[in-house]
Amino acid sequence: MDLQKNTLFNVTKHSELPEDLKAISINLSPELVLQAYPVGLFPWHQDEKYFYWFSPNPRMVLFPEKVKVTKSMRNVLNQNRYRITENKAFEDVIEKCGTIKRKHDGETWITDDFKSTYSELHAMGFAKSIEAWNDKNELVGGLYGIEIGKVFFGESMFSSETNTSKVCFIHLAKKLTAKGFDFLDCQAVNPHLKTLGAEEISEAAFLEILNKSI
Repeated sequence: MDLQKNTLFNVTKHSELPEDLKAISINLSPELVLQAYPVGLFPWHQDEKYFYWFSPNPRMVLFPEKVKVTKSMRNVLNQNRYRITENKAFEDVIEKCGTIKRKHDGETWITDDFKSTYSELHAMGFAKSIEAWNDKNELVGGLYGIEIGKVFFGESMFSSETNTSKVCFIHLAKKLTAKGFDFLDCQAVNPHLKTLGAEEISEAAFLEILNKSI
């Protein structure tokens, strides 16, 4: 195929392709990301030729005012064991998200291309990070994503100490509530995020609220 840069090409449905795969591109530019997110697509994986763009059904979202803080997590938060910052170490956060070992996960999708593009989006003011630091001033947890309109599109999170990604997630939810954001897009269904209040909605329902929020 003769594909052009900065263009998303719809994928024809095929029994051997994932149902959630909706488009491909030959590059991963900031312009493409900002074009895709408002229509429900996000990049997830690449190979030698293409980047692959998905829209899961169902979709997982968090309405930030519904974030769940368990008794054990309230105890963690009340101890103030971690210093929380915003946008102080974006590139370090995305690097750790791409390299930290996770149970039951295969090879990371956060390649050098992803790191470069989202770092550019950070410099443009769209990509944001939340960081957790221990008492030794070590980065031990974090998350990053994209802000467009009244939506935060979550990308990835990491913990190198217990509960630190949860601390960052709860901090983000409270921040989004205070700023009047409509929802946090958690993308694919994730049992871990369900414990924090995220819920499943249909792709159609997601696209409807996305359109209103963008």
